[in-house]
Amino acid sequence: MITATIRLPNGWRPRDYQRPLWSYLRGGGLRADMAWHRRSGKDDVSLHWAAIASAKRVGNFWHMLPEANQARKAIWEAVNPHTGKKRIDEAFPKALRASTRDTDMRIEFKNGSTWQVVGSDNYDSLVGTTPIGVVFSEWSLAKPDAWTYLRPILAENGGWALFLWTPRGRNHATRAHEAREQDPAWFTERLPATKTGVFTEAQLEKEKADLISEAGSEEEGLAKFNSEYLVDFDAAVPGSYYGPAIAKAREEDRLGVFPYDPALPVITAWDIGVDDYTAVWFLQENGKQVRAIDYFETSGEGPQAVSEFMATKPYKYAHHHLPHDVMVREWGGGAKTRYQTLLELGVKPIRVGVAQDPAERINAARRIMPIVSFDAKACAVGLDRLRNYRKRWNASLSAYTGPLHDENSHGSDAFGEFAVNCRIVPPKPAHAPRDPPDLRSRRQEASDWMTA
Repeated sequence: MITATIRLPNGWRPRDYQRPLWSYLRGGGLRADMAWHRRSGKDDVSLHWAAIASAKRVGNFWHMLPEANQARKAIWEAVNPHTGKKRIDEAFPKALRASTRDTDMRIEFKNGSTWQVVGSDNYDSLVGTTPIGVVFSEWSLAKPDAWTYLRPILAENGGWALFLWTPRGRNHATRAHEAREQDPAWFTERLPATKTGVFTEAQLEKEKADLISEAGSEEEGLAKFNSEYLVDFDAAVPGSYYGPAIAKAREEDRLGVFPYDPALPVITAWDIGVDDYTAVWFLQENGKQVRAIDYFETSGEGPQAVSEFMATKPYKYAHHHLPHDVMVREWGGGAKTRYQTLLELGVKPIRVGVAQDPAERINAARRIMPIVSFDAKACAVGLDRLRNYRKRWNASLSAYTGPLHDENSHGSDAFGEFAVNCRIVPPKPAHAPRDPPDLRSRRQEASDWMTA
């Protein structure tokens, strides 16, 4: 009997720009974070690396996408247009398999290893299949809790993790990548389409024009192009309500170091939740300008977590803006209202808002944005929430129809709660030439921020 020898990666070869990552993995690297442009072959690299890894060490390997239902189409059933073969068949030759289960997208190999396509939306339900290698595909759209859950497992068993994604606004993926760039334990790379040769210059111009045409807006089409093809971390999210305003704040040096001023009281603005996020902004006013000095959010914990966070700060509070539903009887026992619970926790005085149409909060927030400075570090998560708060796309109408409710809504609604109650009237835009950035920032410290 003649047995064929299969040499992995089964005839596949990395493209030139993929070689640094491939060499790192072949050399024993365990942590890689790759922000690569669209159509750069991210999943091809990961599939062939998983094939080699599963042959070298017996264990369970996961290819994780944001949602399990999208994983089937994107990976399990995906066909390589250049060869007409399924990608998983190219990466994992059938001669190496003991079984292939279509129902749960799982391959068991003859050496005892397994490889499975899963979703980060149900990672904690995969009991009994502890992985030693995980690919986080489309990481910018995935649940960040998946990595929090898996990190100690992979650290304990010496496993590897590979993050492959393109930016989708500033969120957990961009924050993590920037931190990992400073960590020698990580291999990181930002790879725009202008550096890979996947597309010609003419093709990129065509992609840009098509995206602008599809969006019906040059601003939104460019934002999507810059994000997906140029790997621009600061590109506005398509449909973003506040993305351009945050970009303007950066341009005007209003994102930076803006710490607590003990001479002024702190105002908080909330959006409250029980099963989802509770978000709180911490702000100071001087009669002309607003400083956002801090931001806090928590999920599923209630008011106690916010109270404990506030107790760690030296802030002196003026008042707390809360939405009208603070009077709902949901928090705590004894059928107490949220308002009563907060008072008992020492959050006072409370100013209860009135029911607002989302458009009112959005317009109010846009109105005050030109006078708000943000502490970039303390408000990093809050700024990401504002950048990523966007309109809902209605595919059947091919139009945007109101705000999308997601994890970014709460922080943005909390900022809007402050905005509708802010009594500072922003000055009309000046058309005089602006100072250079260094002079502008010095003048801001010297004169713009003066305590009353």
